[in-house]
Amino acid sequence: MSNIVYIEYNFTVNPPQPASDILIAQLGEVGFESFVEEEDGVLAYIQKTDWSDVILESIAILNHPNFKISFVLKEIEQENWNATWEQNFQPIIVNNVCMIRAPFHEKQDVAYDIVIEPKMSFGTGHHETTHMMLQHILELQLEGMSVLDMGSGTGVLAILAAMRGAKPVDAIDIDNWCYLNAKENVARNSVDFINVYEGDANLLDAQRYDLIIANINRNILLEDIGKYVRCLNPKGVLLLSGFYKEDLELISQKCKKEGLRFEKSIEKNKWVAAKYVF
Repeated sequence: MSNIVYIEYNFTVNPPQPASDILIAQLGEVGFESFVEEEDGVLAYIQKTDWSDVILESIAILNHPNFKISFVLKEIEQENWNATWEQNFQPIIVNNVCMIRAPFHEKQDVAYDIVIEPKMSFGTGHHETTHMMLQHILELQLEGMSVLDMGSGTGVLAILAAMRGAKPVDAIDIDNWCYLNAKENVARNSVDFINVYEGDANLLDAQRYDLIIANINRNILLEDIGKYVRCLNPKGVLLLSGFYKEDLELISQKCKKEGLRFEKSIEKNKWVAAKYVF
């Protein structure tokens, strides 16, 4: 496969929070695929074929009077991505039982050792939303449960569900690179029974699941919650993240309208991951 060319934006953000989180969310809505959070800002990546010189016009946070945000951009080839993320990607441990690490990190004595090579895919566990979803998954009894991971990115959430006994497990992402990367990571962690698909919620038809995980963004969630509910088994669980605390009421109203009951939520740095039961 020929190398994909990306545009790298190096944003300097002052003060860094909460502006960096808002910036990442807004960039994700216009096609940016991957982010590296730094002390003073954010590195953001978008495929050159999806880029235009007016792509930042709808990014409202750039014009917010309370934040000073500047940027420089350059082209970066896919083959150079490894050097970028190796410099920034440190292993993380969730609830003292789940470790997310790269192949070059030393293995530790944990119940769930997940090795991923994220490349240009979202989902290393470092972002608050992924971390909280991992926490939710660790709290559930998943033995023999059917699971769907929507917007799967690296596949890390599907992989943890499979390691905890879920089967069958499906993972879906609309981005081709995420699809390919998830397949690599599924094989790398010896959970080959996970089915990885390229597409969106329109792929859902007659499938039924005990647990559906969707870590995307608010607008897509609001559009697709009804499709998720139609695929949930009785007493099924829906885990949602990718939105802020102030959006929780709107998400919960939509879920209630679709017959779901809010059970609990986790909050981290104004991001929320919520659990709903059918």
